[in-house]
Amino acid sequence: MEFECQERAEVSIVGEGLSNQGAELRIGDGSVEVPCVKLCYQQKKSTLVVPSDKDLSTNTPRYTIIDLPQALISEILNCLDPKELGLVSCVSTCLHRLASEHHAWKGFYCERWGLPVVFGGRTSEERSWKELFIEREFRSKTFLGRHSIDTLYGHTEAVRTVFLLASAKLIFTSGYDCVVRMWGMEEGLSIAASKPLGCTIRAVAADTKLLVAGGTDGFIHCWKAVDGLRNLFDLTGFQKEKTEFRLWEHEGPITSLALDMTSIFSGSWDMSVRIWDRSSFKCIKTLRHSDWVWGLAPHETSIACAAGSDVYIWDISSETPEAIIHDAHEGNTYSLARSHSGDFLFTGGEDGGIKMFEIRKHGNETSVVLISQWMPHTGPVYSLSFEFPWLVSASGDGKLALIDVRKLLKTNRRGLPKRVSSRIVEPPQRMLHGFGSNLFSVDVGCDRIVCGGEEGVVRIWNFTQALEIERRARALKGMRLENRMRRRRTQMEMNAKSGRPDQCSIAAHKNPVNGDRKRVWHTKRRASGKAKA
Repeated sequence: MEFECQERAEVSIVGEGLSNQGAELRIGDGSVEVPCVKLCYQQKKSTLVVPSDKDLSTNTPRYTIIDLPQALISEILNCLDPKELGLVSCVSTCLHRLASEHHAWKGFYCERWGLPVVFGGRTSEERSWKELFIEREFRSKTFLGRHSIDTLYGHTEAVRTVFLLASAKLIFTSGYDCVVRMWGMEEGLSIAASKPLGCTIRAVAADTKLLVAGGTDGFIHCWKAVDGLRNLFDLTGFQKEKTEFRLWEHEGPITSLALDMTSIFSGSWDMSVRIWDRSSFKCIKTLRHSDWVWGLAPHETSIACAAGSDVYIWDISSETPEAIIHDAHEGNTYSLARSHSGDFLFTGGEDGGIKMFEIRKHGNETSVVLISQWMPHTGPVYSLSFEFPWLVSASGDGKLALIDVRKLLKTNRRGLPKRVSSRIVEPPQRMLHGFGSNLFSVDVGCDRIVCGGEEGVVRIWNFTQALEIERRARALKGMRLENRMRRRRTQMEMNAKSGRPDQCSIAAHKNPVNGDRKRVWHTKRRASGKAKA
């Protein structure tokens, strides 16, 4: 599924009689035809077109969309975006059932955030996909609300990397003090710390099965999850089971790490990206570059790597670059992030700029198109993190920038042309201040933003309260509206019983806001002035 800017569609339904004959479904340019039924749309801003009485003959039976086979209705609903599908579910009871239980809601959710994984690896089955989507979409707006800041102390030197494992509610940090620390996300308390690893740790990655940390000595330090252990990993080594081990193949400092279900990805200043098998923990592929590797972002069968000022997009199976973005930034390209669908790539550079690219595939060919760019920082962008629809950046100027890319990632199921220009430079939606030195790493998830920098502390920007405040504000607004309508109804009933006109309308007619009311106010003021004299 692609993300694109799109226009609303006009849909018309004309029925000429339905039959149960098993004819084939014919798909033309912008229309779907079945026996005696035609549905088409036009690219213009309009609403649903319903034939008038003049257009329909009295001898022709009238049909509605719910008279179509449910399989065909499902295909029609599959062409809608989330907002349109939600509107259709409010039309009638039948369409509410079909639209609310439609499989497209699962696709909408997964393409934005992936499967909803909770602790233990189970997916949520209590609620429908529509309810999950609506709740997550509502939560995505909390980064514009109020927040609190939690400061975590424990590191003795600068923090180079932070990683938020949202499914287990854990935070992992490390830096110049050579120690990997594990924190509880909810309480902000230190849970455990590893022994000194003997080198600066520049990268950390984790899932519920494995924790990896890469240092300047070229080793990848790994910890396996312990079954039955509440916090998953035994960093202290107190458990009887030996879960800590190291991998070595790189000949230079490791700058970036990533995990998927089958592989470990590591990038290094030895100008290579290595891919390790998670079952055997052996290096199976090596991708060579022409400069230091600063960041990487894998997705399924491809991986994006930042080497020097260039960005490479590799096909993992063939070990060949599918596309290369030359001179993506002035200076080095320090950071990368990727959308969950893998179609969009974000880069941050030494020039303080952030760019958004779309990866388009046409058969065996891959092209990269610049979609938008921002200049929110005056220092280098050292880290990027993305969770739909927010892109968060950490910079050397001590600031965090929050950019909402919802409009640029709007779902398009009809294949309409793009309306965004690569020349557009948009400002960020929000800037978070309060740091007096470099910020080296940032991660986002669970309505929280975690960052670390040169100060040697870890800060958590907690936006969970913003959701509750927004809910209370909506509830109070609804109560006020309901009370206003109740008073209005009561007044109208009293006026109807007494046979008098609406007193509110008479009062408004006699005392307009900009007329007699202002004149009376000035008259009283002049009278009070004369009394004082």
